[in-house]
Amino acid sequence: MRDGLSARACAASLLTAALLLALGAQPAVAGPGDFAGSAHDFTAYAWSNGNPCAVCHDSMYSTPAVTFPADWDHTLSQATYMLYSSSSMKQTVGQPGPRSKLCLSCHDGTVAVDAYGATPTAHQYIISDVNRMGTNLGQAHPIGITYTSTVPSDPSLFDPTKRPVTIGSTKTQSGTIASLMLYGGQLECSSCHDVHNKFTVGNSGLLKLSPASICTTCHNK
Repeated sequence: MRDGLSARACAASLLTAALLLALGAQPAVAGPGDFAGSAHDFTAYAWSNGNPCAVCHDSMYSTPAVTFPADWDHTLSQATYMLYSSSSMKQTVGQPGPRSKLCLSCHDGTVAVDAYGATPTAHQYIISDVNRMGTNLGQAHPIGITYTSTVPSDPSLFDPTKRPVTIGSTKTQSGTIASLMLYGGQLECSSCHDVHNKFTVGNSGLLKLSPASICTTCHNK
């Protein structure tokens, strides 16, 4: 199973602790592999009603939603993003894909973390500056790009279908970049970040790989 959240210049700071502009108790710190106490565990906040899943998911959905995934229940961001660009980059960067839009629904700061459910009325707790990317993605590692064995033809990138990778530390999974980190050949936030903390490496901001190896996993430096 591939779970995960977005990347800030190959750094480990994008999805660190989910610090909110709110009063209330902070959840305990989770160990790798534990959702309870992780950055996305909001059960310590009254607006979550103590439900660890309901802020993002509706377990009682009966018909697939128009958006991905079918059980998504958090208000989606409607933002259009300023994209990453570089004269040395051979890929074409597009608007974030459906998986990244789920992450950005909190992390771009245009939608409150407590805006979920059929009638999300609170809209009070905006994510804090340290975890808010805003709508300018130009300073972050590009997402919404195609990364396959033939697109682009770039010798500075490893072939994702042949490059072996092991994600996680306490709980691990082995495969290739293509099988474990890409979605239909697309690189998105959850390519490197694991929103459920199942494959997080240490206290690394929900990264699936160690900060020391995350760049050289894909980039042939």
